[in-house]
Amino acid sequence: MIAANQLTKKFGKKEVLKEMNFFIEKGETVGVVGPNGAGKSTLLRIIATIMKANNGTIQISGLDAKKDMKKIRQKIGYVPQEIALYHELTARENLRFFAKLAKCRSEQGWMKRCEEWKLAEHLDKKVKHLSGGNQRKLNILVALLHDPDILILDEPTVGIDITAKQEIVNDLRQLGNEGKTILYSSHDAQELESLCTSFLILKDGELLFYGSKQKVRQFGSISQSKNFAETLGAIVN
Repeated sequence: MIAANQLTKKFGKKEVLKEMNFFIEKGETVGVVGPNGAGKSTLLRIIATIMKANNGTIQISGLDAKKDMKKIRQKIGYVPQEIALYHELTARENLRFFAKLAKCRSEQGWMKRCEEWKLAEHLDKKVKHLSGGNQRKLNILVALLHDPDILILDEPTVGIDITAKQEIVNDLRQLGNEGKTILYSSHDAQELESLCTSFLILKDGELLFYGSKQKVRQFGSISQSKNFAETLGAIVN
C-alpha cells in the first residue's frame, strides 16, 4: 500500500529523514511516534505529496509520488495539526466549499458522517463558535470528502479535552474498521495504544522500529515491566 525506499530529506545541510525503508499494508492504523524533531511531520507531508524528498521513493498502491502526484492525491486525505478551515464560514459552508473543490457533488455522504460524528446539530454555526473538539472533527471530515483510501493525521487532537479526544479516536477506529489505511501522529500514548495496530518509531530522522503493537514492548531497552502506555510514553517523549 505505502512503500518507502531509501527515503531521505534534507533542509540545507541538515538531514531530517535518513534513508527510511518500510511497507505499510492496506487497512493498517499506524502510529507515527517519536520525540519533537524526530521527523514525523516531514515524513507525513512527503507521503501526502505536500513535500518532496531529496532522495529515495514513496509509492502508494504502486504509484510513484513524484510521477503520479495527481492520482495519489485522489487516494489521500491529509489532516494538518493546524485547523485548516474558514472560521468566518459555518461548518456547512466549509463542507460545501471543500466538497466542490474535491468534486464531491452529493451531500448525502458527508451529512451521514456529520450525524455519526455528532456534528449535524452544529452545521449552521460559524467555525469560530464551535468547540475545539468539533473544529477538529470538522477538520477531519473535510479530508474525508473525496472518500480517500488513506487518511494521514498530524496530531489531530492537540489542545482539546479528553472527552472530545476519545470521540475522535472512536470515530477513527470506525474508519479503520471500514478498511481505510490510517497514519496517525500523536504524543498521547493512551490515544496511540487505543487506536493503532502498528507503529513507526522515529528519532533524529532515523526509523528505529516498524512493527505491530505486540512487538513494541520488545523495542530497544524499554523495561518490560512497564505497561504499554508507559512504554510508548517513554519512546514518544
